[in-house]
Amino acid sequence: MRIAFAASECVPFAKTGGLADVVGALPRELVRLGHQVAVYLPLYTRVRKHLTGEPVYAIQSLTIPFRYYNRFAAIVDGGQHDGVQFYFVECPELFDRPELYGPRGGDYPDNAERFAVFCRAVLEASKQLGVPDVFHVHDWQAALIPIYLKTTYALDPALGGAATVLTIHNAGYQGAFPPATTEELLFPWDLFTMDKVEQFDRFNFLKGGIVFSDKLTTVSRKYAQEIQTAEFGEQLDGVLHNRAADLHGILNGVDYAHWNPASDGYLAAHYRSEELEGKQACRRDLLHAFGLEGVADATPVIGIVSRFATQKGFDLVAQIAAELMQRDVVVTALGTGEPIYESFFRDWAQRNPGKVAVQIRYDEALAHKIEAGADIFLMPSKYEPCGLNQIYSLKYGTVPVVRATGGLDDTIEEWNPGEGTGTGFKFEGYAADALLAALDRALTVFKDRFDWRRLMRNGMARDYSWAGPASEYAAVYRAATRGRRAS
Repeated sequence: MRIAFAASECVPFAKTGGLADVVGALPRELVRLGHQVAVYLPLYTRVRKHLTGEPVYAIQSLTIPFRYYNRFAAIVDGGQHDGVQFYFVECPELFDRPELYGPRGGDYPDNAERFAVFCRAVLEASKQLGVPDVFHVHDWQAALIPIYLKTTYALDPALGGAATVLTIHNAGYQGAFPPATTEELLFPWDLFTMDKVEQFDRFNFLKGGIVFSDKLTTVSRKYAQEIQTAEFGEQLDGVLHNRAADLHGILNGVDYAHWNPASDGYLAAHYRSEELEGKQACRRDLLHAFGLEGVADATPVIGIVSRFATQKGFDLVAQIAAELMQRDVVVTALGTGEPIYESFFRDWAQRNPGKVAVQIRYDEALAHKIEAGADIFLMPSKYEPCGLNQIYSLKYGTVPVVRATGGLDDTIEEWNPGEGTGTGFKFEGYAADALLAALDRALTVFKDRFDWRRLMRNGMARDYSWAGPASEYAAVYRAATRGRRAS
């Protein structure tokens, strides 16, 4: 099968979140299954840094019409990596900018135009470089592709047989723009209705993608259920419920070539389930990196690697911060995000020297050191479509404490001391006392060396590689193409 990915992020070229990890790993696994895969990305400033020498153009110029002018895009051949063909959509006035989506805490005002150019360039380029059986589009930034295929390109003989699959990585980000966007992108006004792209008098890219895609996926089974409810659907629960038969929850995999304590190049020592001694060396290295000296072996280290945001549950952490400091624990935290939570973490560390250490930045090496060196990994998210850090934690023998939502609920099994089963600790309600109770359960088990090691090994034995999810995606692609042929 021929598959074209269209996405706004992909490791190692451009990343702000888990979307980039998925688009970096899933195509490689699909190639291993025998499929032919191309990935289209915008040619951002940071992507250019990965190109060596002068750009090699697969297509010199594409004309993208607007109401009063044309945009012109080119397609740069990014070559093949692990069997995956990469193409970059070049439009310097739109993509040569410091950030992917906007200045910190905001959006570029022309994002609708930027990603409309990207989507149309992908379609036009495909007609010259190879029309896929399936366009696999990701989040709102690529969601115009299924809309275009069913409207502007509906009678195009080259593209008429292509199916579409839209993956929703986070329903909270929708790409909502003023009504005039309809005309600006040369869509007919009959598209701007409640049953198509209109949502609260906004042109909603994600809603349109949901309506017009042949199949839909999201990044965990639990999240597929949650987004059909008012609590988690971000006001798209109705349209998602209407498409429930076409919506599939497929848990993200992880790249164990990059996240494996037996081979991780960032670690002070390597270890595996049968030989855990190296984890103590990683623990000492982590504490040294955060300036926490003299921490007793009996004191558990809690690790956090996250975007500091309300969605991630840090309002709950703030509520229990003082009481948690009465426990025999130390906390290491790494991340950036909303100013209120950056300030909270700085203040927490200043008030509790020797017990809390925070670095307000993102550092790949330090993220790996926390995964390996911490004893407990904390993810109390208000909602979490999939989450990857809890899966990394399992592999590294770092026991997760999570809220039972989305992918966190799908991947973490509550510890059962009687049976010796389970991989971590979960709490249900979004409440500070429930979070503290889950942490207390973890701290109690930590005191029992035998049970804790069993709990660690249970997690390390779990397999969340991409092989299974890739096969599930391939089944969705086949269903999408069958549906297109039948229509």
